[in-house]
Amino acid sequence: MTSLATVPSVTLNNTVTMPALGFGLFTIPDEDMGSTVSHALSAGYRAFDTAPMYGNEASLGAALARADVDRDEIFVTTKISNEDQGYQQTLDAFEASAAKLGRIDLCLIHWPAPSRGQYLETWRALEKLYYDGRVRAIGVSNFQPEQLERLAEIATITPAVNQIELHPLLTQSALTDLHRSMGIRTQAWAPLARGHLNDRALLAALAARHRVSVAQIVLRWHLQIGTIPLPKSSAVHRMRQNANVFDFRLSAAEMDAISALNRDQRTGPHPDDVD
Repeated sequence: MTSLATVPSVTLNNTVTMPALGFGLFTIPDEDMGSTVSHALSAGYRAFDTAPMYGNEASLGAALARADVDRDEIFVTTKISNEDQGYQQTLDAFEASAAKLGRIDLCLIHWPAPSRGQYLETWRALEKLYYDGRVRAIGVSNFQPEQLERLAEIATITPAVNQIELHPLLTQSALTDLHRSMGIRTQAWAPLARGHLNDRALLAALAARHRVSVAQIVLRWHLQIGTIPLPKSSAVHRMRQNANVFDFRLSAAEMDAISALNRDQRTGPHPDDVD
């Protein structure tokens, strides 16, 4: 395989483009952010995913401000936390995040928090921010079909993405089919199932066949099903491996075999349980 190539882009439903592969920043501490971002940029990543609950928006903003890459080449996603849902609360939370990050390209509702009953008002605030030109795209995270359908009843903007837990042990095919029918891009958090895939004989055999790592096989599977994966790693060689997934292709039979690993097995909470 060749050295790392530029990550290609995908087009969202509002014609904005974003990288087809991003870098997740969950659990990355402030003291490591500068080196992590520097290594990730060198590896070819241009999309970074954070959230207020990660506690590292300010250090990410500072790292990007120091980076030797034009900010227009970088795509930053953050989210509205459960405790900040509601119309005015969302507007205030967005401004607090923007002050730390400098600019926000994509803003998501982090969890639907259905028992709070505020995600519709939160979405109305995100629409205002979009129409005011404060953010390039808006979307949701961890939304289930019923919440997407309820949102569609009142929204003037269709979410650009729904960021969900997705990997070969949790393929969520019904939900991703709904995304496609609604024009919503699927982003995947925990795309490598947080290490639970490493002992799968099928993936190891495919990795040996293609002379890549198991993680590269899984990320390639994500890309070929149309998912935007958000892998994370603190190891530089794994960052580079995970970004180097654009010069080989899995066959239809290999794709089907990986999808057949589905066990509806989550590594994180079910969205209905998060308030």
